[in-house]
Amino acid sequence: MALILNIDTAIDSASVCLAKDAEVLSIVKNEKQKDHAAWLHLAIKEVFEKNSLELKTIDATAVTGGPGSYTGLRIGMATVKGICYALAKPMIVLNTLEVMANAAKNEDADLLCPMIDARRMEVFTAMYSKDLQTIKKPAAITLNEKSFDEELSKHSICFFGNGSNKFRSIKKNKNALFILIDTDASYMVSLSEDKFRQKEFAELAYAEPLYLKEFYTPAK
Repeated sequence: MALILNIDTAIDSASVCLAKDAEVLSIVKNEKQKDHAAWLHLAIKEVFEKNSLELKTIDATAVTGGPGSYTGLRIGMATVKGICYALAKPMIVLNTLEVMANAAKNEDADLLCPMIDARRMEVFTAMYSKDLQTIKKPAAITLNEKSFDEELSKHSICFFGNGSNKFRSIKKNKNALFILIDTDASYMVSLSEDKFRQKEFAELAYAEPLYLKEFYTPAK
């Protein structure tokens, strides 16, 4: 049972969600990726003011630690580290792809495959069961027309995220489902609450974003 500030700046849109006991209290979003740094601190202030709460009352702060936008990951991680250092609160780091899968777990498919655009035909991706068990670990891969053939021969798979459009253009398979799914920090809430209960906290001094490759910024 905890009051947790959830911050996602890993993908195109950014969002901040304040949750208590795994229930969303407030969420604010920003669709302009270039504005994430300036927007984030004002957004944090806004969610607390909406609920007449102070930042010092949180029990923990959670952040999407990657993969995703290099700049976005640095912004989110630095902000959360600063809050946790200042308030002596625990830090929770979530995998961006797992958060995306959590947003899609009610889709009608056997497996979930979130994809984040990593330029050209590359994506950051992973594969999950409907109960969010990891089937394929997060990785940076180059897509081609034979990608995921083995899995698609046995299962229906939901592909989604901003990297899935380019796969859709080359993949023709009846078991490949391409769906538009919006992900925001509200889908962090159940995952961060679970980690809080299990005391799965990151070490502030050593926590780093999961880049999967040396550098990534979305194509313009």
